[in-house]
Amino acid sequence: MGTILIIILVLALLGVVPTWPHSASWGYGPSGVLGIIIIVVLILVLTGNI
Repeated sequence: MGTILIIILVLALLGVVPTWPHSASWGYGPSGVLGIIIIVVLILVLTGNI
């Protein structure tokens, strides 16, 4: 479960990188938020809470 969640979050992070044409006007906000979510989920997986 945790591994699947991390894979989905990583793919979402790649989708909002500002170098892609569809997200060029978004800035770094969405990728920063998803980065923080990935870090939190990774910590939860490593501590065994997920």
